[in-house]
Amino acid sequence: MRYSIGIDFGGTNIAVGLVDESYRVVTKSSLPTGKGTRSVDAMVADMAVLCRKVAEDGGITLPEVSSIGIATPGTVNSEKGIVIDYPGMGLSSYPMAAILSDCLDGFDPARIRIANDANAAALGEAVAGAAKGADTALMITLGTGVGGGIILGGRIYDGFNFSAAELGHTVIVKDGHPCACGRRGCFEQYASATALIRMTREEMETCPESAMWQYSPTLESVNGLTSFECAKAGDAAAKRVVDRYIGYLACGVANMMNIFQPQVLCIGGGVCGQGDNLLKPLSELVFAEQYAKTAPQKTRLVIATLGNDAGIVGAAAL
Repeated sequence: MRYSIGIDFGGTNIAVGLVDESYRVVTKSSLPTGKGTRSVDAMVADMAVLCRKVAEDGGITLPEVSSIGIATPGTVNSEKGIVIDYPGMGLSSYPMAAILSDCLDGFDPARIRIANDANAAALGEAVAGAAKGADTALMITLGTGVGGGIILGGRIYDGFNFSAAELGHTVIVKDGHPCACGRRGCFEQYASATALIRMTREEMETCPESAMWQYSPTLESVNGLTSFECAKAGDAAAKRVVDRYIGYLACGVANMMNIFQPQVLCIGGGVCGQGDNLLKPLSELVFAEQYAKTAPQKTRLVIATLGNDAGIVGAAAL
């Protein structure tokens, strides 16, 4: 049995798992990232601690691990093991693979791979999740922003400059809401969980009679569930929010489907916990707008299944 280790380097936690050759997470452990309170070198040292722990918990030694993968936010040179740019951590040209190798007493750096976290999650879903077996797959993650990953020929597509698959920064509303990237009207300004919360608050402010005020008594307490849960209970204002949000999401998803025509398009993130309440109306809108309406084979639109393990599995699969 061959084993790899996958590391998901998140803003809140560093999660590490020992993954077998069937892409099953055998053992898993995590530590707080400590963002803003300590150096990235210290965080990488924690990655090494966790690598040793999951290997030991799995009954093997670190030298028996065939490879280690790291899923990290930012722009990543996967060939050289370097984080090119990760503003959230203040990283620029950071040799993460080499530093982890040193922390692991010289574990061969050629056996350490790194990838952007959304790309790694997409790979995870392609090898072991909702897109398992697909040669071409695309994943859209709905979180604080909108992330994405593209799998072509079973491999991550990250562009010649490692900056591809920023799906959230395609414009769906010209001159729309300003985005942190400098553009206006980006997909993530309308389809992220952050955007859903903004839309919910705006609707609540104009509808003081809405049941959303009982679910979330203050604007600060609004979350991604507020509008969906109240819409299910029959609240008209909440239904307007949900319909508007799904409409924007469908626009972006249809764009991606028309560009790439993947075998499978996965959607992940907390909003996807709504299941068919999200997927059914979304599918109807997307397939009404897709170019390949009459094609004998059509893209499968599905909800991701690996959850928080997607980054670990994808990193291990690198």
